Amino acid sequence: MFSALSEKLESAFKKLRGQARISESNVSEAMQDIRMALLEADVDFKVAKDLVETVTKQSVGAEVLRTVSPGQQIVKIFHDELVKLLGSDASALNLDPPQRILMTGLNGAGKTTTSAKLANWLKKQGRRPLLIALDLYRPAAIKQLQVLGQQLNVPVFAPAEGETDPVKAAKASLVWLKEQGSGIAIFDTAGRQDLDEELLAELKRVRAMVEPNEVLLVADAATGQQAVSVAQKFNDAVGITGLIMTKLDGDARGGALLSMRQVTGCAVKFLGVGEKVEQLEVFHPDRMSQRILGMGDVVGLVEKAAEEIDEKEAMKLAARMQSNKFDFTDMLAQLRMMKKLGPIGGILGMLPGMGKMKDMVGADGDKRMKHVEALILSMTPKERQRPEIINGQRRKRICNGAGRPVMEMNQLLKQFEMMKKLMSNKGMMAQMMSGMMGGGGGMGGPGGMGGLGGMLGGGGKLPKLPPGMKFPGKF
Repeated sequence: MFSALSEKLESAFKKLRGQARISESNVSEAMQDIRMALLEADVDFKVAKDLVETVTKQSVGAEVLRTVSPGQQIVKIFHDELVKLLGSDASALNLDPPQRILMTGLNGAGKTTTSAKLANWLKKQGRRPLLIALDLYRPAAIKQLQVLGQQLNVPVFAPAEGETDPVKAAKASLVWLKEQGSGIAIFDTAGRQDLDEELLAELKRVRAMVEPNEVLLVADAATGQQAVSVAQKFNDAVGITGLIMTKLDGDARGGALLSMRQVTGCAVKFLGVGEKVEQLEVFHPDRMSQRILGMGDVVGLVEKAAEEIDEKEAMKLAARMQSNKFDFTDMLAQLRMMKKLGPIGGILGMLPGMGKMKDMVGADGDKRMKHVEALILSMTPKERQRPEIINGQRRKRICNGAGRPVMEMNQLLKQFEMMKKLMSNKGMMAQMMSGMMGGGGGMGGPGGMGGLGGMLGGGGKLPKLPPGMKFPGKF
């Protein structure tokens, strides 16, 4: 997410390091690079122009504190303006009666999957979601929503077989809602292709029938410059109240996220960061700004860890690590904790200073974790407890069982020994345990990520922040 933009912004800010003061000449060159970085990330031209002009105006002649460089000062200014652009504060869903949410968007944006993700999120909040299938055009759209609803144990309304009028289907769904009693209704509408006026008019009639609290535009982060016209057309037609950006886990440049918020005036409420129903995140402008500037999102990571990781299990693993009794069974437990948090690239992207390691690990990171898990599962209980007994013959047997080359087993044993040495270092262990207990400490992170970071390759250090900015949590 935003890795290319983050890298180019970092390069632009580097040009200001070491300058005695911020002047018009040294700011101008950096701002040209920043403008190009924003445009290459598919940020709308006017949005990029206004952002750069505002930052330049605030930066030129700004007094630089003795403790920081001009580059750090401008990072602070840019961060603050980026937060304003993204909406300043997280925006909650309007769940007042009648508790109805209308999902809209272009074909392929992921409305049906996002509807299920939203239902899953509401369920975790202790609410009762209800899914309503109103996509009568896409083949198997209704069946897809039914399958997702069954997986989540969420009731799903399906129109009568052969129904072709979405307005009639919407009217029938309102009768079904009354029969269901209380609940938050999520209406999955048909996608619009190239903003077809006839389909938009149909959507307006559905909106008038449903009378929703929220009209959410589901937008693909890879939409690029088209994002602005898409957002404007939908806003004019049905009055958007919020945005959900999808596919931010892919290679999307992400500029649509910055553009659509500014153009519609509507808050981004959620981010889709994967294909699974659990991979929907509440959007926090300040955290996103920190991610774009390579500062990570420790608070988001700790929240995710608190939700996904069993506290007793983590405490038990922490105690073993502190007592220097760590073995391959514990490493397996650590791996499985990490898997619960999602793809390794997404986790590393939430850790400060780990953006480059994320790019270095790439998509192979999750494969490497699977390979390590396969090797550990191929060991006997005795071999897991006493790795020192794993000789050449045992290595061959383990690798044959896991279907991996002996070279990988040799690397794993070396990395395991490195982790053991780290854990015998009390200072390093204190830092890792801080992260494990939810403090978000340094390279530790939930579940002792410092060790796994080394296992996957690479490393990182925390970046310096300008005055007035700090990483959330303890460091």
